[in-house]
Amino acid sequence: MVENKKIWLASPHMSDEGYEQEYVKEAFDTNWIAPLGPNVNGFEKELAAKVDIENAAALISGSAAIHLALKLAGVERNDIVFCPTLTFSATANPIMYQSAKPVFIDSDYKTWNMDPGALEEAFKKYPNVKAVLVVHLYGLSADMDKIMQICNRYNVPVIEDAAESLGTKYKGKYTGTFGKYGIYSFNGNKIITTSGGGMLVSNDEEKIKKARFWATQSRDKARHYQHSELGFNYRMSNIVAGIGRGQLKVLGRRIEKKKYIFEFYKKELGNLKGLKMMPVNEWDSPNYWLSCLTIESKDIKPINIMEALEKENIESRPVWKPMHMQPFFKKYDYVGSDVSEKLFENGLCLPSDTKMTNEDLGRIVNIIKSLWE
Repeated sequence: MVENKKIWLASPHMSDEGYEQEYVKEAFDTNWIAPLGPNVNGFEKELAAKVDIENAAALISGSAAIHLALKLAGVERNDIVFCPTLTFSATANPIMYQSAKPVFIDSDYKTWNMDPGALEEAFKKYPNVKAVLVVHLYGLSADMDKIMQICNRYNVPVIEDAAESLGTKYKGKYTGTFGKYGIYSFNGNKIITTSGGGMLVSNDEEKIKKARFWATQSRDKARHYQHSELGFNYRMSNIVAGIGRGQLKVLGRRIEKKKYIFEFYKKELGNLKGLKMMPVNEWDSPNYWLSCLTIESKDIKPINIMEALEKENIESRPVWKPMHMQPFFKKYDYVGSDVSEKLFENGLCLPSDTKMTNEDLGRIVNIIKSLWE
C-alpha cells in the first residue's frame, strides 16, 4: 500500500542528470579503476574550491581523515585530546588509534555543540592538551569565534569534524575551514555521498602532502618498495571519487531541500506543547543534514514518536548517545554538566531524506500530531 512505503532517515540521492555515472564511466572507459587517478585529483580540487580552502586529500572515510589530522597535529601516546561528548564514536575512535586520551566536553543548548564555557574549564584542568576536536552536529555550526579564541590563547590546534556539515557556514565561512585541519564525510547517509569516503582539508600544503604520503602506505620515493614510516591504506579510489565529483554538483540543491524539510517540520510541529526544533542561530547557515527536535513532556517521549513512525515503516533515530556514557569511553574524564545527557534523553532525529515528497512529509507530521491529540 502507498501509505506504508518506506521512508528513510537519510539515504543516498544521486543526481537526476547522471553526473556521477559520467565520471564513473570515464574511469571504466580509461581503465582507471585502481586508487588515485583524474577523479581523485579533480574531487580534491573541486571540493577545496567549494569550501574555499587551499588543499584537500581524498581518503576512504572521515574517520581516516580525523586519524591523519591527529597524527599531523603531533598527537601521540598518552596525549590529551578534547572532544565533544555529544557525537558519533567515529569522532572519538581515532584518538584511541593514536593511544591518546580523550577528555569529553559538554554541549550547550544554544548550538547543541561544544560548550565554550566547558572548553575553558577543561583547559584550566588540562593546560597541556595536544589538540581540540570540534564537531558540527546535524549540520549546525559550533560557536567558532569563542572556540577559536580560547584555543588560540592556549596555542592548541583545532581539528574540525565537519562530517555532518558540508556546506554549512558560520558567519559566511564554511565549517571545516576554521581550524588547522577540517574533515568531511561522504558516507551513505551524508548530504552528498560517495558510498563511503572522506576528505581532509587544510591551508597547509606540506601537511596535506604528508597526509597523502601516509595514506598510501608511506611508500618512499625509490625504485623498490621502501618504507621509513608507518603507513595506512587510506586513499580514495578513482571510482569513488568520480561519484563524489558528480554529487558535489548538486550539493546546493540538497541543502535547499534539507532546509525545506526542516522548515516544513518547524511550521507543522512547532506549536506542539513541549516540542522544540533544533536551534538555528543568526550567525549560522546550516545544511540541515538532519532535522532534529527535543521533547520535554511528561506524557510523550521521543521513543513514543519513534515507535509510532516505525509502525508505519518510517525511520527515525535518537540523538547521539554521549561518549562519556558509552561503555568503552566511560572511564575517561568529562567536563561539563548534564546538557548533552538531556539532549540525548529528549532528542529525536526526524526523517530528512531529500527524496521525500510533500505527501511523505504530511504523513510524518500527521502521525506525530496524533500523539498530542
